[in-house]
Amino acid sequence: MDTINYGMEGLVFDIQRYSIHDGPGIRTIVFLKGCPLSCRWCSNPESQELKPSIMYQESNCIHCGKCISACKRGAINPNNKGFINRELCTACGECVNVCLASALTLKGKKMTVEQVIKELKKDAINYRRSGGGITLSGGEPLVQSVFAQEIFKACKAQGWHTAIETTGYARPEVIEKVFPYVDLVLMDIKNINSDSHKEGTGVSNGIILKNAKRISEITKMVVRVPVIPRFNSGLESILEISKFAKTLNGIDTIHLLPYHTYGENKYELLGKSYLMKEFQSLSEDEIDTLKDIVQGQGLKCVIGG
Repeated sequence: MDTINYGMEGLVFDIQRYSIHDGPGIRTIVFLKGCPLSCRWCSNPESQELKPSIMYQESNCIHCGKCISACKRGAINPNNKGFINRELCTACGECVNVCLASALTLKGKKMTVEQVIKELKKDAINYRRSGGGITLSGGEPLVQSVFAQEIFKACKAQGWHTAIETTGYARPEVIEKVFPYVDLVLMDIKNINSDSHKEGTGVSNGIILKNAKRISEITKMVVRVPVIPRFNSGLESILEISKFAKTLNGIDTIHLLPYHTYGENKYELLGKSYLMKEFQSLSEDEIDTLKDIVQGQGLKCVIGG
């Protein structure tokens, strides 16, 4: 049996229990910090940086001033745009500790593999009864690849099903180390055109497409496509993705994930601008047309994930 480093530390920003998405059965999703992509439509902007982030909910603030006194760097001031000077803030969490109204929250805390597994064990009976398990998400879990690998090894030691939501953006050696411990890969393929991919996500897609082929040879994979207006929502884009999916090993299903604005408010909480305000979700008829494109390539198509 592989040795597991239960003392390995990583940065986790959320643990979501009782999920019925992102893999079979009832699952717990562990969200890891850090992402090499900077997608304009990202619904988890708090995940992007590989360090803690402070979110400020103005409507909760009772203006008691305790956070101002607690901040040793003078980053908090009512006259600041967004209340917090992000250039001065180190996300130490001292302001969060004294906030009486939960106006300030810290997204991202260090946890050991042992601590993560202890949390996951709370729902172990649900995994067994439902055929569920654990899904690592982010951000991009492969940014913390060693931590992710140790979590997966520990989960397999418990007999739990393992899954990962990933862009596949990582070095080849990371793929070889992590994915033997993964039962299901929910693989984002956002665009086949490299220039378009870089414009929308900040990175080219060469390593992603190459890794997708290798990952599909190692374990079971489902291709997922976030359908983004004016980025990949055209018929040709979905056709190209479908044709690429058919070149992968064992792929029979594509999930189309319609664009949504669920994460829009998070940008304001982080003092950031949301760049997709003028974009509208596709209509049901438009999504159905894209579904027909996928099915026309002999693939199953699921709307949503």
